[in-house]
Amino acid sequence: MPMFEVAADPLVLVVLMLVAFLAGFIDAIAGGGGLLTLPALLTAGLPPHLVLGTNKLCATFGSATASLTFYRRKLFDPRQWRFALLATAIGAGLGAGLAHWIPAQWLNQMLPLIVFACGLYLLFSRMPTTPRDEGAIIAKRRQWPQGLALGFYDGVAGPGTGAFWTVSNMLLYPLDLLRASGVARSMNFVSNAMALTVFIISGQVAWVLGIGMGLALMAGAYLGARTAIQGGSKFIRPIFISVVLVLSLRLAWQHWFGTT
Repeated sequence: MPMFEVAADPLVLVVLMLVAFLAGFIDAIAGGGGLLTLPALLTAGLPPHLVLGTNKLCATFGSATASLTFYRRKLFDPRQWRFALLATAIGAGLGAGLAHWIPAQWLNQMLPLIVFACGLYLLFSRMPTTPRDEGAIIAKRRQWPQGLALGFYDGVAGPGTGAFWTVSNMLLYPLDLLRASGVARSMNFVSNAMALTVFIISGQVAWVLGIGMGLALMAGAYLGARTAIQGGSKFIRPIFISVVLVLSLRLAWQHWFGTT
């Protein structure tokens, strides 16, 4: 089929794997690496529905590794978050189902703007501070709207979902940054996996490209997590987000005004 021709090009595959490696490396140091893979796939010329499905496959590799790490270090207790887990899965399934029915032209125009807005948010946002309280009770009634909303967003588009989870966790619950990140990574994995399932059923996944990028992303994250450079995040994050903003603006201009 024509929509798989770009994904089958060896040169494009290598370039996108390098982008995924860079995204994983940056994500481990400064956060937000997932914002790079979506516009990169769009720039490569893949149809938007195939981009969403392939990006979910790639993202599932990274979020699965991260969530397992937090769980093993006892920084995430599924029993406390069972309502959020269920709500996130439902929201992601509904979001991915909706994305499947959105016309390709609309997605081409929407996705760059969503990436741009998330990039601006991450560039200028400040992480809230919350006192650590390991014995505090996690309010279950807040988990349903939070999980449904963020799961739905991750199913439809996804850029910045991990950051939105982390920030909202610290605003809604008495969690420190480390535990809020543990919850965020775990929920991100659930929404990625559920959305990926929907895209697999609808046949919107380029498997070779997605698996290759996923493995590269994991390798980048592994190396990035072990790169101890003082001040590295402060230096890398603004440059990285600026690149994302420029790339997303170019895509928006191309699909809104028909320029190349």
